Amino acid sequence: MQVKTGARGQGQEARDGKGVPPLLAVIAGMGKLPAALATEAKKMGYRVTGIALQPPADESLSACVDDFHKISIGRFGGLISLLRKLSVRDAVMAGKVPKGLLYRHRIVPDIKAVRLLFSLRDRSDDTIMNAVVEELEKHGIKIHKTTEFTGNLLAPEGVVTHKKPSRDELKDIEFGWRIAKEMGRLDIGQTVVIKDMAVMAVEAIEGTDEAIKRGGGLAGKDAVVVKVSKPDQDMRFDVPVVGTDTLHSMKGAGAKALAVEAGKCIIVDKEMFIKEADRMGIVVVGVKK
Repeated sequence: MQVKTGARGQGQEARDGKGVPPLLAVIAGMGKLPAALATEAKKMGYRVTGIALQPPADESLSACVDDFHKISIGRFGGLISLLRKLSVRDAVMAGKVPKGLLYRHRIVPDIKAVRLLFSLRDRSDDTIMNAVVEELEKHGIKIHKTTEFTGNLLAPEGVVTHKKPSRDELKDIEFGWRIAKEMGRLDIGQTVVIKDMAVMAVEAIEGTDEAIKRGGGLAGKDAVVVKVSKPDQDMRFDVPVVGTDTLHSMKGAGAKALAVEAGKCIIVDKEMFIKEADRMGIVVVGVKK
């Protein structure tokens, strides 16, 4: 299926050769990104099917799609069967699926999921997700880059808030950037919390918000949060995302500045995000290197 698209966000319809809107499945984890992505895809002319992976996804996506389905996150074979039943050939993954679910919850995997897990050389994020994508594409389901549908949500370069970073904050951002990139290269996490050019916390399996809370607690106050993409980021999955929840975690932890990678990090509901950052007195800057 060849899809022709006009300028994103202009509502021009993407259609196949028969004049029928092409079908896109949004395979959703937790957070607000799946709904934001589905909304943008519909503006581009797609007919959107939402599939919520439960846990951790809720049903908020249902209001933004043409039809909605739920499936247990452990039923990988069931997901493939559902996609094929719906005649899905194009899909995109959006939203966080915490890897801690593998350890904290009693998820009963189906045979397909068990075989996939036992075939892995390790259980790093990239190893798991690359195996998932490869298996889906074996069944004729193309996984698109998240950024194909979120171009207007990507962080711009420069300061986006009224408040600007201080000289000390810029030093912490520069220092934290190198650490965060190295953590990304090792496939550990994408976020670090810094104070006075010292590492307070590195994101691992717990996720960004918990890392911020932990790092802020150790810093006392005035920590700087740096969130980047991996050096060889696969834009089909695990694209770095921030939103108002990130800001609330920072506020609660006493963190004062957030640096994100311009052009590589998604800001969900960007206008509201910037307003909330200004209201909270948090500096937000997009950095490009």
